[in-house]
Amino acid sequence: MAKQRILLAPGASGTIERLREHERGLSSRGMTVSLVELPRGRAERALPVYRRAMEEVDPAPIVGGQSFGGRVASLLAAEVAPAALVLLSYPLHAPGRQAAWEERTAHWPRIACPVLLLSGESDPFAEITLLRGAVPRLPDAELFTYPRIGHGLAPVLDDALDRIVAFARERT
Repeated sequence: MAKQRILLAPGASGTIERLREHERGLSSRGMTVSLVELPRGRAERALPVYRRAMEEVDPAPIVGGQSFGGRVASLLAAEVAPAALVLLSYPLHAPGRQAAWEERTAHWPRIACPVLLLSGESDPFAEITLLRGAVPRLPDAELFTYPRIGHGLAPVLDDALDRIVAFARERT
């Protein structure tokens, strides 16, 4: 059986270096990992870069990312068919701008692949009640949250990586 491949992109304020622990952890758990460097700015500007990275992989990989990288991966998953989508600390809204959640999830009903969302319950970019309310927009999704964790999963990274691997094995 071939190793499952996952493409991961970083958040807006980070580079792929911020995902090296993710890469090492997923690789040690038997996955093939490629990190996708995205241009800064609007998610729509980064979308063609992520699309090209996905097109270089056959068969279709799992796509995902941290925050902004996950948002771009979700926009891609609404247009093409990845094996699955993994959203780490999805940026549902900017801090204090909760009304943006509807716009940030308008494309979710078009995502046909399985989706795993991992989020901190104290994330200022994803008020937990709004996130839980938005998840039903995804046709096939699983949400797992971490109490007392903010925007980023570093304190629970081992558990998050275990969940990604289990999800990939069960749902793809």
